[in-house]
Amino acid sequence: MRPLLSAALIAASLALAVPSVFAQADRPADLQPIPEPPPPPLPLEGGDVTTEPQVTIIQKADERVEEYRMNGKLYMIKVTPSHGVPYYLMDENGGGVMTRFDDLDQGLRVPKWVIFSFD
Repeated sequence: MRPLLSAALIAASLALAVPSVFAQADRPADLQPIPEPPPPPLPLEGGDVTTEPQVTIIQKADERVEEYRMNGKLYMIKVTPSHGVPYYLMDENGGGVMTRFDDLDQGLRVPKWVIFSFD
């Protein structure tokens, strides 16, 4: 049992040592440090441009309505009935006409084919 343990220790130490040896051999001699990245941009201030939607929640007796606005323009409504599945009303082209969607799924379907099974 001891020879197997010592062989495993030697193999592990070689696996750790070999990549560092090759990494040191390929390094050029004239390396310069990487410059500091620029600071992140400042948030938008003033004006009528916002980066986050404004959400208004209206709680009724039998449903909950969430209105999503960007720059004051209503673009989506989520209706959650007390008995049932939520649905969405979305302004797809900005014309003010709302289209109903039962979910926000974009239609991507991952195939789940069985290629092989073990009996």
